[in-house]
Amino acid sequence: MVGMDMNAGTNPAPGGTESLIASNRASWDARAGVHEQSAFYDLEGLLRGEDHLAAFEYAELGDLTGRDLVHLQCHLGTDTVCLARAGARAVGLDFSAESVARARRIAAEAGVDVEYVHADVYDAVSALGGRAFDVVHTGKGALNWLPDLDAWARVAAELLRPGGLLHVVELHPLFTAAADEQPELASRLVLDWPAVATGEPNRFEAGQTYTDGPPLPGHTVTYEWSFGIGDVVRAVLGAGLRLVSLTEHEITPWARWDGMRPEGRWWRLPEGAPRVPLLFSLRAVRDA
Repeated sequence: MVGMDMNAGTNPAPGGTESLIASNRASWDARAGVHEQSAFYDLEGLLRGEDHLAAFEYAELGDLTGRDLVHLQCHLGTDTVCLARAGARAVGLDFSAESVARARRIAAEAGVDVEYVHADVYDAVSALGGRAFDVVHTGKGALNWLPDLDAWARVAAELLRPGGLLHVVELHPLFTAAADEQPELASRLVLDWPAVATGEPNRFEAGQTYTDGPPLPGHTVTYEWSFGIGDVVRAVLGAGLRLVSLTEHEITPWARWDGMRPEGRWWRLPEGAPRVPLLFSLRAVRDA
């Protein structure tokens, strides 16, 4: 799931966190059809066998042959299909019923065996019937939709069997904290958003998603939560997992600003821009 929506405000909707999650779920249901048709998700390429994951992701995951893997917050399941092609016995889980329905169809068209489960990530343990996995994978625009990283990390830990690996590949907080407009991208990067957890939801209203394609057919209000890398590490360690690696990367799957340089399916900041990380990846193991 990639997604950081623009046009932010700071006043959450009434009704508490449940109403905010319900608004997000309706928005992801609405955007699933837009995303399925977008060049950004490139389903034609996926169905031809093209890979949507970066080389470093496979290097960090290691040999997936025969390993039980669950991809949390999988959206259309394009990355899940790639993980299954790499040999994993893959399960994708997402809270958007529309996304899950489309993910099932995409996997069938690709001829790849993937199981998809419709559930909120916080309910994943019960929704998956208490199963244990060798790998829990998530990221690239997933954690910003979660109000409680501690609860998320506990779910991930409970889904892992002893020796299992949590693998997170996520948009870097510096990238998400950057301003929507970058008029001098080739020489400086302007920040205007928190790069650490504030505990407060951020309200966004946007008629367009982060992909190409037509406007959203309604449900344009969403809520996200900021976090820092330290917040993620603290949650993972607090869930009893052992940190194995934490790496920053200067590529992103999203050409957020004009002037970014393409690198295959990925993007970098232009020459002369500050050298800042755009993604980070984390690996942690459940020892017992």
